[in-house]
Amino acid sequence: MTRLPYPPTRLDDAVELLHGEAISDPYRWLEDGASAETQAWTDAQNALTARYLEAVPARPAIRRRLEALLRIGALSAPTPARGRYFYQRRDGAQNQPVLYVREGVDGADRVLLDPNALNPRGTTALDWWYPSEDGGLLAYGLSEDGSEDSVLRVLDVVSGASHAEAIPHTRAADLAWLPDGSGFYYTRYPRAGEVPEEEEAYHRAVYLHQLGADPAADQLVFKPELKEHWPGVDLSPDGRWLVVSVARTFDQTDLYLGDRDAGGALRPVVRGEPFTYEGQVAHGRLYVRTNRDATNYRLFVADPARPDPAGWREIVPSRPDAVLDGVLVTRQRLVLSYLERATSRLRLAGLEGETPRELDLPGPGSVFGWGGEPDGDELFYGFNSYTIPPSVYRVELTGRAGALWRRVEADIDPEAFEVRQVTYASKDGTPVTMFVVHRRGLPRDGGHPAYLTGYGGFNISMTPGFSRSLLAWLEQGGVVAVPNLRGGGEYGEGWHQAGMLARKQNSFDDFIAAAEYLIREGYTRPERLAVAGGSNGGLLMGAVLTQRPELFRAVVIQVPLLDMLRYHRFLIARLWIPEYGSAEDPEQFRWLRAYSPYHHVVPGTPYPAVLLATAVSDTRVDPLHARKMAARLQAATASDHPVLLRLESQAGHGAGKPVSKVLDELVDTWSFVAAELGITWGAVSG
Repeated sequence: MTRLPYPPTRLDDAVELLHGEAISDPYRWLEDGASAETQAWTDAQNALTARYLEAVPARPAIRRRLEALLRIGALSAPTPARGRYFYQRRDGAQNQPVLYVREGVDGADRVLLDPNALNPRGTTALDWWYPSEDGGLLAYGLSEDGSEDSVLRVLDVVSGASHAEAIPHTRAADLAWLPDGSGFYYTRYPRAGEVPEEEEAYHRAVYLHQLGADPAADQLVFKPELKEHWPGVDLSPDGRWLVVSVARTFDQTDLYLGDRDAGGALRPVVRGEPFTYEGQVAHGRLYVRTNRDATNYRLFVADPARPDPAGWREIVPSRPDAVLDGVLVTRQRLVLSYLERATSRLRLAGLEGETPRELDLPGPGSVFGWGGEPDGDELFYGFNSYTIPPSVYRVELTGRAGALWRRVEADIDPEAFEVRQVTYASKDGTPVTMFVVHRRGLPRDGGHPAYLTGYGGFNISMTPGFSRSLLAWLEQGGVVAVPNLRGGGEYGEGWHQAGMLARKQNSFDDFIAAAEYLIREGYTRPERLAVAGGSNGGLLMGAVLTQRPELFRAVVIQVPLLDMLRYHRFLIARLWIPEYGSAEDPEQFRWLRAYSPYHHVVPGTPYPAVLLATAVSDTRVDPLHARKMAARLQAATASDHPVLLRLESQAGHGAGKPVSKVLDELVDTWSFVAAELGITWGAVSG
């Protein structure tokens, strides 16, 4: 293989003095994505990437198989509302999931909102939706091109008529309907001109909107102390108690409560404590899930009229072997969702936490959503695993057994594959679990292609889930490995905190140790090992690439953070300072400088093959990270392995991406992996 003819890239003389150290940034000019020079350079990079990937011999077979697998649909658990059931489903080649409503649990489905009919390109996405308490109205958010910048609209569920509402800047909105459907509490961001332009991605606040009123006159209900704080809103079913939770950081939440019968003024229940609090009011009681003095979380109950924590009463204690990661209140039962060794468990208990019992799940896997009403006696939950497509089950909470409600149909034999959970030691001796999936009876002779992926951040858990593209990889005899890295939430808040801020290197060490385990145990060898991750997982890939380049043959880095000394200056990234730190602080600068991938690219190093994938409309992680890293790696690498940049138009961080674009991205990704690991991608065998 000869070195690719990379597009010419000029060097900048930018140098920044940070806490006494001169930081050279020769590709800073690539931060300006709007400049003609950057766009011309990016076009040349995209053209080079396209030429390289289109020449991969396995590419046609990869496209055929992935196109077939992507026709396996998608499904969400329904949200019940007074005999109506709202849920999303994607069938066949549809670009976007369709929102359906079903009248009665066994009634016929009716299309309520089809984003595919709104935009023939498939780039209009339904970001979120909330039915009113009686199921007669629906508030929902649409956004374009992966931007996630939702516009709030309201639909009459019976007639299908649209109300006049069109409220912009409702990204990731939290919304709570008034019981009579006359309006709702919701969160939104500032309108243009309300704050400086560079702050429009912050200042999220809670408002009250009355249907038909001018949104510009909506009542401001709550504005956080700092622009980076993230409020959410909930309302008790009787409409009396307003609950506002405020995420100060990813491990610190304030809780406010307002009595609407007494004027609705919000007062703090807990504020400024180093713990997470999640509150809801039902049946006249305040339920609070928290990790206060319980890294695996526990559940308290209190009188909302006297919510001082001194009067809280514990009803579900913390368990040492499982993380309480969710609570659903129904008429007679608490539904308790747990993670036990990174797999889902559901338990049912009385409203005082009494006589808990396990709810049988289809097997080791993940509950991906649930639905139930505070005065209802039914539970819906979604379940999937590596070889089990999404299925939704309904449980009558007064009985003992659940029943399948709907499943995604797929011609897949789960018995053809083996799913194991192994434990290995990280660099400092900490035991880390990992899922390993492969064809049943696969010999451990060190010769198999392996795909290792991870995340390790923001308290997000990597649990078993169905992936159409990973199924294609497994069919080719590949190994899939997913470790539960520190920084994630699989083992409670302590596990999260062990992989953030000054301890972020633990996440990288855990991932490197996972690769070493796969090699040591005979699953693969370095020249047959591909690794991949996106967003925070893209940072992970950048770190392990620069720290252990000899350990991998191919590295896929998607929508990544890579310049950790400047990341916080762009888009919404100041929200992530509590997770990573900021180079503006001298101590935190030292943590970030120690691993920032962009600053650890060493000229003359024989780097593995790298594919950096990003998107123009990403409103979370700026594409500048991928551009700068591609330029630096192309100039530095001493190997002939390619360093490719793929920048997609009319797409964002990933949410709402149409299936047509998902297919194109997956074909490029797996063509890259197949070419670098020497996979011909033959026909699927039994």
